[in-house]
Order: sequence, then C-alpha cells, then structure tokens
Amino acid sequence: MQDSPATTLKKTSLNPVHHEMKARMVDFGGWEMPVEYPGKGGGLIAEHMAVRQGVGLFDVSHMGEFRLQGPGALKAVERVTMNEAGKLKVGQAQYSALLTEEGCFVDDLLVHRLAEDEFLLVVNAGNIEKDRAWIAEHTADITDVTFYNDSDRLALLALQGPRAAETLAKITTVDLGSIKNYWLDRGRVAGVAEALIVRSGYTGEDGFELYVDAHEGVVRHLWEALLEAGAEFGIRPCGLGARNTLRLEAGMSLYGHEISDSINVFEAGLERWLKLDKGEFVGREALLAAKAAGAPKRKLVALEMVERGIARENYPVLNLAGEKQGYVTSGSPAPFLKTNIAIALVPAAVAESGEDLLVEVRANKVRAKQVASPFYKRPKKK
Repeated sequence: MQDSPATTLKKTSLNPVHHEMKARMVDFGGWEMPVEYPGKGGGLIAEHMAVRQGVGLFDVSHMGEFRLQGPGALKAVERVTMNEAGKLKVGQAQYSALLTEEGCFVDDLLVHRLAEDEFLLVVNAGNIEKDRAWIAEHTADITDVTFYNDSDRLALLALQGPRAAETLAKITTVDLGSIKNYWLDRGRVAGVAEALIVRSGYTGEDGFELYVDAHEGVVRHLWEALLEAGAEFGIRPCGLGARNTLRLEAGMSLYGHEISDSINVFEAGLERWLKLDKGEFVGREALLAAKAAGAPKRKLVALEMVERGIARENYPVLNLAGEKQGYVTSGSPAPFLKTNIAIALVPAAVAESGEDLLVEVRANKVRAKQVASPFYKRPKKK
C-alpha cells in the first residue's frame, strides 16, 4: 500500500525571495506563505509596529482575482454581491460579499470598477475555486459577460503604513495624492512594472495595493525597489502573522472567523455594506426576512482581556456565573495597543448589556471587558 502523495503547496512569484530572506513559511490555504521574517530585531511584533509607525510591505499574491467584462458585467456583479456595484464610478472600489441563499457568507471581497463594463473582484486565497464555481453557477444565464480568472496572472503587493505614500511616491510617476481611499489608478512603478494602484488595505492604516504581472523578475524588482524606497522610514517585509494582528486591532473581519457560511450579514455587523434596495441578488430574500424579524439574536463583540491570558479562536466565552454564552472568533496580543484582545460571537442581549465576560483559556477562566470596536483607529491627519 502506497502513501498518498503530499499536497503540493502553491507558491507566489516571490517564494524564492522569502526563502532568501529566511522567512518562516507556513501552509496558508494551500499556499506556502511567509508568516514572519525573524532575525535580529525582526519578527511579528517588529513588523506590526513598522506598519503602525512607518511602513511595511506584504506579499499577498495568493489572493484571487476575477475579471468580468462585457455589457452584462454589471448585471452579473450586482446579482452575486451584496453591495451596489452600479454606484461605483470608473476607478472606484468597494467592500462587498458573496452570499449564500440564507444570507450568510460564501466569501467577502473587494469590487473594483475598471471600466463601464469591466470589474475586478478580489477574493480570499482559500476560496478561489469555490468562488469561481459559485459565480459561474449564479450568472450562467447572463450571456453578454466574459469571466476571466486572473489569479495566476497577477501578483499583489500591499504597502501599508503612515509612510506608505511617501515610499511609493519615490518610484512612481502616478500622482498618489489624487487617489482617494478605495479609488485606483494605473501607472508605472519602479520604472518597469505597469501597475494597478489601489488605495486600500487590510491593516487599518493608509496604504496601497499594487497589482502587477506575476512574472518573477518583475515582482522581485518591484519588491526590492519598494524596500529600498522605504528604507529611510524603517520599512520591513511583513508576513501573514502581522497582517492578522493588524486587521484584528483595526476590527476587520476575516473569512472563517467573523464571517462564515453560518453567520449572516446582520450578525456580522456588516449591514453598512448591504444594499437591500438595489434589486435582486443572492441572499436578499433571506436577509429581508431576517430584517423583518427584528434584531439579530447573535452579535460580535470586542473584548479586552483584563486578566492575564490570551483568547484564541473557538475558546468558549462565559458569563460571570460560568454559563457558556458563545465563542471567540479571533484573538491575539495587540502589539501596538499593548494588551490582549479578541472578537467573540455572543447572544445579542449579552452584547447589549456590555457586561464583563469570561474566556476559557485552557483550564483558566480569564476575565474580559467589552470595549468599542475597532480597537484601533489611525490618527486623523492634521
């Protein structure tokens, strides 16, 4: 009897670079990705702090990119997403989601309007094939749209932090000041890379996401040029570990944690991006019914640990009487805030009470207080 072959992990164009930089690599959604770059003065906390105080650079080329083009592109995007893509101007982007018929999450995504009849949808790496099949199933009758899976053709680098604009400005001719948050432009970066530049990110900081051709030489050149440009600001290459602690401090949802196929839009607290009045889309009827039924029975709450202990995913959450109320969806130390934080899904009545809770951390019941979300907001520019 032969052993089954080991799963071959997918690799981004920068995989050799990450190994050269001695990054600690992990299996993330079927991809070999850097979780941190250890070494003298390095590691997750240093990477996190670089993004909060200066600038950090992430390889997020594992993300999926779909392009819908043609006269029916808008109709297709509107049918499969919960936000209103029709309100996007050319060059604008929005947060949205693909929903199940029950109003829960297939995935969350960013929708970019590249032209009147062309949209770029960016989805989570572990959901690329599932999302592709789901979109195809629900748009099969729309004949005047062409679907392109550009996930293997594009690389994606994220430059994040208060010094991100100054860093990128050194190596691009694009007027970055004209790109507002959730808007985009095209231009040359580092002399050779024709890039789609989007002002957005997943860290709670100002920053840019750069989509370029996935050719290894092109991506390596851009990576090195960005690190050189940001050297005076203390730039650091950053892994998925810091990406997670940064997004958690900023109160941003992660698929499989705060959103999933068993959590609906109202429970996730994402109704800000839900446009029930735009017309038919997958999941609308269930969400209309849920809205008519009144407030959701469960809610996500932000917790700060007031006793020693780190809350982790799926740890039970109890009331002070020791009765189970829910569970932790995400939790970790918060390097910038210098405390331990978590998000938990609990009954709405518990969330509205604001009462202290207990998190079962292994054998210990650790007290936590409910706090405002997000935990961190970047300072406003003066």
